[in-house]
Amino acid sequence: MTNLPLTKQQLLVAMITLSLGSAAQAALTINGSESSARVSWGGADSLSEARNIMSNSNSGSAIKKVDNGYGTTNITNANSSNSNYSSSSNSNTYNTTYRGSFGSSDMLPISTDSRSVAVIDAETGESIYEKNANTAHPMASITKVMTAMVVLDAGLDMREEITLDAEDFIGPKRASSNLKAGDRLNRAEMLLMALMKSENPAAKSLSRNYPGGYNAFIRAMNRKAEELGMSTAYFGDPTGLDKRNVASSNDLVKMVRAAGNYDVIRRFTTTKSYEFYVSNSRSGNRTYSANNTSSLVRSGDYPIGISKTGFINEAGRCVVMETRVNNRPAIIVILGASSSATRWGDAKNILNSLASRRTV
Repeated sequence: MTNLPLTKQQLLVAMITLSLGSAAQAALTINGSESSARVSWGGADSLSEARNIMSNSNSGSAIKKVDNGYGTTNITNANSSNSNYSSSSNSNTYNTTYRGSFGSSDMLPISTDSRSVAVIDAETGESIYEKNANTAHPMASITKVMTAMVVLDAGLDMREEITLDAEDFIGPKRASSNLKAGDRLNRAEMLLMALMKSENPAAKSLSRNYPGGYNAFIRAMNRKAEELGMSTAYFGDPTGLDKRNVASSNDLVKMVRAAGNYDVIRRFTTTKSYEFYVSNSRSGNRTYSANNTSSLVRSGDYPIGISKTGFINEAGRCVVMETRVNNRPAIIVILGASSSATRWGDAKNILNSLASRRTV
């Protein structure tokens, strides 16, 4: 963790650079003018902001951003600092309705190869592209977005150290990991590891260290899905390795929209890379260099405010993202791509179509 935080001037240069590029990307712009640009777009400042979050023990305003400024998704969290999360004490309420109507005639003139796709104009709330968007599909590690929201809702100390147990490596499927039993990281680092690198043991450990334990965490995930109006969703584990974790693309739009209210999720899912210092009393301390699982986030060619990828055999290749094109916010959900090339091909096809879309 030797990199210094970006200066304001460096950040501005990075954001201007991000909004430029090839002719195909010329229409992709950061929100607003130079003076009003939201730094949460594009991830240029995410690394320094992630570090700030890591060192902040306050689990209140630094953890949750109440208003992202778009649409009518609202959140109130009178108990954001209450660590005793329960259905009786939790007063978080959400409104994930949209201003516009679905089925707009101004649909994107594209075709996609993935099994299920939804694209929502987050400013008007209109559906501007759908393909099998109301049928539940396995979501794989897209699950970790819900995992993050449940962790953050609990208002726990983000600097508390968590140790990985052997049980954190046991799940519905075998999955490779660069982590080891006995590894110690603080809660914020575990969350960054789960969202950016999609490390399954990190997500499992976060759920195990939740008030009431693992089973209470799973109940909270499904309760939150119900609060968000995700009628097709079910969560059986916090990692996405469970093929029973399902939702329709349109319901995952609701989840991404709600996740936009959490500044931590915005920062962590758009951090391109991070060097973790991992403590382990048994096997020794080490540095773990991790990169974002999204090639679009790593390349920086598109302004992306939230991103999460996923893959298991039953789900195929998946991705959810929030972007801003032609000064308009959009949410994209892609499920069931047959390959990584198909997933990113569909994503770029959608982004380029949004760039040329008439918005007046």
